[in-house]
Amino acid sequence: MQDAHNHLHFAELAPARETLSQWAEATGITRMIVNGTTVDDWPRVQQLATNYPDLVRPAFGLHPWHITSRPANWLDQLERLLQATPQASIGECGLDRWIQPHDLDDQLHVFRAHLDLAHRLERPLTIHCLKAWGPLVDTLRSNPLPPAGFLVHAFSGSAETAKELTKLGAYFSFSGYFLHPRKESIRQTYREAIPRDRILIETDAPSMPLPTDLVAYELPPDTDGHPVNHPGNLIAVRNGLADLLELDHAELDSLLESNFTQLFGR
Repeated sequence: MQDAHNHLHFAELAPARETLSQWAEATGITRMIVNGTTVDDWPRVQQLATNYPDLVRPAFGLHPWHITSRPANWLDQLERLLQATPQASIGECGLDRWIQPHDLDDQLHVFRAHLDLAHRLERPLTIHCLKAWGPLVDTLRSNPLPPAGFLVHAFSGSAETAKELTKLGAYFSFSGYFLHPRKESIRQTYREAIPRDRILIETDAPSMPLPTDLVAYELPPDTDGHPVNHPGNLIAVRNGLADLLELDHAELDSLLESNFTQLFGR
């Protein structure tokens, strides 16, 4: 299995990092895209990729929640890092009108810079989007796109938006958070509107926890008492998606591996 999106470098996942090789082997997780979100955390992502070159694939980007703290030379830093790390993709970046306050114009400026890099360097791009689907589609339509395509992680938009993004080259990663009973409408979109050759799976660990009865790997709650999602729970995400799509595990594993390789390469 391949985790298309997590944040293994975050402090909450320190216990998971200590036993990374063991649980990855036990669950059959062979690759994971570990996404940076700020300039300050890019070195930690890079170090994980150095320590676990067969397992960790790095991604470097600025999350829209954190763009206000970016240094003036962030884009030069990002391009130099990508040039020095040929296996890296770009992300997590994107648009978010859920977080308050937000400056959509500034988010668009930063997002277009990521898009330009992904196009010029021919790297896959991982996109975060909440409550900004119209601006996202408009921006993708009006800018050069990465040749390999791009991932909309934990896609939660409408079926109509999924179809528009598919035309533009999107892949979509299914999150275990969508297995909560209240997320039936999102599950229906994955079942009916997203092509099977564009689906991946993710944990977004330490975020987006699964329903408690599906959790195979537990971690202590964070400092605010919120559940912390372990990346080993990818196995429950795979099982839930297999049930949703009415595929056996082997058939889904083969499909997911093909999709992952098509987007992120070998």
